[in-house]
Amino acid sequence: MLEAEEEGVPSEQQQHQVSPEDTLPAAAPAEGTEERAVESAAAPSAPRTEEQVAEVGEAPVLHTTPVEVPTAPREEPAAEGGAAPTQHTVTPAESPVSQFKHRKFFVLRPGTLNQALKDVEALVDKEVDGSVHSIWLMAEVDHWNNEKERLVLITDSSLLVCKYDFVMFGIDFIQRIPLNFVDRISHGTFSFPKRSLLRREGEGVRVFWDRLREPSFISRWNPFSTDFPFITFTYHPVRDISDKFAALCDIQSFREQLKDAAQRNHARKPVPGKANGVLVLNQSILIEAYVGLMSFLGNQNKLGYSMARGNIGF
Repeated sequence: MLEAEEEGVPSEQQQHQVSPEDTLPAAAPAEGTEERAVESAAAPSAPRTEEQVAEVGEAPVLHTTPVEVPTAPREEPAAEGGAAPTQHTVTPAESPVSQFKHRKFFVLRPGTLNQALKDVEALVDKEVDGSVHSIWLMAEVDHWNNEKERLVLITDSSLLVCKYDFVMFGIDFIQRIPLNFVDRISHGTFSFPKRSLLRREGEGVRVFWDRLREPSFISRWNPFSTDFPFITFTYHPVRDISDKFAALCDIQSFREQLKDAAQRNHARKPVPGKANGVLVLNQSILIEAYVGLMSFLGNQNKLGYSMARGNIGF
């Protein structure tokens, strides 16, 4: 008797799960009850009162047509080891420009830059130039808009501009500029005459050491002329390869160190007849070139740099 009573009395959990629809007579089939629950989940209706249940007397016959309930898309399981799904994984690809730079420029080859720095430091004349303060990797822009790879040194008394052959590990020539002659430094974007067909992006630095002398007409139109009282630098193409090259090619830091070194030399070795001090100007750098077909072809193919060019090295 006790066991029968225990079976007839529902547990607390069952009492909690009983809904008003479960109070219908037991004559209703179990399938109809389950399908009705699905149908009520798809299209909920207002609950019926006890009087309406009494009037019906028996549970209505429900249709057995299955109802599709929309479900959220199932996420794909993560790969073994906790990795994210393949479609969400983004692999950063190196740009074609970066790949070109890594392959072509000889200055990026392991050990090449260190050997070049040792070679140029060995040729510094201690009696004339003094100690080396800093070395920079830059690109010189001549009066016909041609780019040329250069190593630039700031010493106690001189500004040394070196053309270094990164293929054969040798110095072709060195241009020496006394720092006490440097009287003006201008920096800014490049500009050309109104009718010029040339354009150049980026910024540059131009160093003047004789403001009283202007280049002659012949020098302006001679593409091989070097008789100019100024020199122009811009960023080297490899400056974005790494932090090391970014610091080595920073023309703004170069400009500040050059100004400080020149002012010290003006105070220590003043030049008679010249105003002491360095004038720093923020202005556009004018390049008086109009057509520049040679510079266009040379700059596009990077002929002024030591690079691998198939089976031929320049």
